Amino acid sequence: MFIGHFAVGLAGKKFAPQASLAALWGAALFADILWPILVAVGAEEVRIVPGNTAYTPLLFVNYPWSHSLLMLCLWGALLAAAYRTKPDGARIGFVIGLLVVSHWVLDWITHIPDMPLWPSGPKLGLGLWESVTATMVVEIAMFIVGVFLYVRMTRARDLNGSIGFWALIVLLFGSYLFDSFNDAPPPSVTAIWVSALIATAIILLWAGFVDRHRDLRLRNS
Repeated sequence: MFIGHFAVGLAGKKFAPQASLAALWGAALFADILWPILVAVGAEEVRIVPGNTAYTPLLFVNYPWSHSLLMLCLWGALLAAAYRTKPDGARIGFVIGLLVVSHWVLDWITHIPDMPLWPSGPKLGLGLWESVTATMVVEIAMFIVGVFLYVRMTRARDLNGSIGFWALIVLLFGSYLFDSFNDAPPPSVTAIWVSALIATAIILLWAGFVDRHRDLRLRNS
C-alpha cells in the first residue's frame, strides 16, 4: 500500500489526539522508513521485475527485519515504550505501536505472498495488487476516511495549517495517481531507496509543520 498507510496515520489522530501527525505517519510508515536503509546496506533485497504484479514491478525478495510480522511487533513495542514518560504517553504509545504493526496487515492485503511472519518464516499475501482497480478503490476509500477523521479532530489555526495541510494531501493523492497509472519501472534499485528516503523525510517534516499549525477540536475525545 501507499496512501493506505497515510490513511491509518491520519485516522490515528482520533485515538491519540496529542500525537503529532509526523509521529503517527512515522509509525504507520516505519517499515518503509527502515526498508530503504536496509536495502542500501544490503541487508534486504528488492528487484525490479516488470509484470511481477499488475500494480507494481517490484519483487520483494527478502525483507525480514523491516516487514516481518514478528519484527514489526517488536519495533512497535519499542516505540510504544519510548512514549511512556511523555504526557498521555500510554495512550499515544499504544496507538503508535498499533500503527507500526498495521503496516504488515495492510501489506498482507495488497502484496502477493511475500510478507514473512518472522525472519525466515512462512510468507503470506492476499494479492490485491493483482488488480490495479481494486487496489485503487480500497486505498482511495481509506484515504478519504483518514482525511475526514483528521479534519474532524483538528482545525487550522492559520494559513499554514489550512493551505499547508491541503497542499500536502493533494501532493500525496496526486503522487498516488501518478504512480498507479505510470507503467515505467524505476531506473534502478538505488533510485528506489534514495527517492524513498528523500520523499519520506520531506513528507514527515511537512506533516510536523502542518500539525503544529492546527488545533484540536475535541481535546477530550
